[in-house]
Amino acid sequence: MWRDGDFRRLWFGQTVSQLGEQASMVVLPLFAVLALHASAGQLGALRAVGQVPILLLSLLAGVWVDRWRTRTLMVVTDAGRALALGAAAVAGLLGVLGLPALLVVAFAVGALSVFFDVAYQTSLVRLVERDQLVRGNSALEGSRSAAQIGGPALGGALMSAFSGPIAVAAGAVFFAFSFLSIRRNSRPESIRQPSERRPPRLWRQIHEGVRFVAGDSSLRTVCLASAAFQFSFAAVMTVYLLFLPRDLHLSGTAVGLALAATGPGALLGSLLAARLPSRFGYGTVLVSAAALGDGVFLLVPALHGSPTTTSAALLTVNFAFGTFSQLVNVTVMAVRQTVTPDAMQGRAAATINFVGMGTTPLGSLLGGVLAEAWGTRVSLLVMAACMLLSPALMALSPLARLGRTLPAPPEAPVPVA
Repeated sequence: MWRDGDFRRLWFGQTVSQLGEQASMVVLPLFAVLALHASAGQLGALRAVGQVPILLLSLLAGVWVDRWRTRTLMVVTDAGRALALGAAAVAGLLGVLGLPALLVVAFAVGALSVFFDVAYQTSLVRLVERDQLVRGNSALEGSRSAAQIGGPALGGALMSAFSGPIAVAAGAVFFAFSFLSIRRNSRPESIRQPSERRPPRLWRQIHEGVRFVAGDSSLRTVCLASAAFQFSFAAVMTVYLLFLPRDLHLSGTAVGLALAATGPGALLGSLLAARLPSRFGYGTVLVSAAALGDGVFLLVPALHGSPTTTSAALLTVNFAFGTFSQLVNVTVMAVRQTVTPDAMQGRAAATINFVGMGTTPLGSLLGGVLAEAWGTRVSLLVMAACMLLSPALMALSPLARLGRTLPAPPEAPVPVA
């Protein structure tokens, strides 16, 4: 697999793209908090605007991915994100990057990321055989973990050492490198064409994808558990980005390093995901890893003391969260890709993203509202407890009974009239 030049370029492009995305996810909120003095409600709105494209565009992205080459979508979205962040950096240097402009940039980057994420999740199925999916996903998710190490640390360090516009420009540079890498892929992609002379209508294809996911017990549970987790986690992260600099008095560099600790943990989780499901069973790994990864966030609201002490504790918490959450991510992706026919890969991924990630804008807004009404510590405790609903849903579903091997995918569903 690693001898395949197209896979290597996909791996490299996805890695640097994730590095730019992770840096931007720290830079834009910190710029709003530290430079623009955004309130809790404004920070929640900024994060929600960047996440609402998931709700608006995920299903459309799934249809486009099933119709087009994934390479085309990935290079176009990388170019668009580089241009958006580049324009924001120029605006910042000119002193005209206010909160309204930041909202526009967050929405543009979020919208393009929806299409990139669905495309890259589908591209692996078109590059490797099904018996290599777990290994391939482990490699891709391992590179994403490496990006999680460098991205937040880079964003926080640049915000502390230089200025917000320089930090924003760093994200644009990484998206440009991803564009240059992925555009070199030349392998033809097998895209199943409809039997009709005309392609099916857009909403008809979306309905097929939704019906397929809703009809499969494992994928249906993934949707519900993901929605519960993402809603609660979005609220937690909004409060978290206020809690670290304002309550724990951490610098931008310390915030970036604390967030970056999820990276080495996620790298370990990716390595474990290549071995543990086949040894202990997919269901056992999913439920136990989700419970451990989500439960560790209950420790964060109790943190007090000097920045040195709290930073060390946050590194430990985020490392554990990164390990177990990445173990869940890789295992879930392998389940989804294995039980889904090739012709439905894009729409299945988009439907799960739509249901799971579509709740994040509401979660981000709720986090800002709760932080203003209850304070950061109480809000963190309540929303961290809500994260445990996700492993509870998996434990009560057929997903928990998956064994050491996954079932073969069914035939592609017959198109609806």
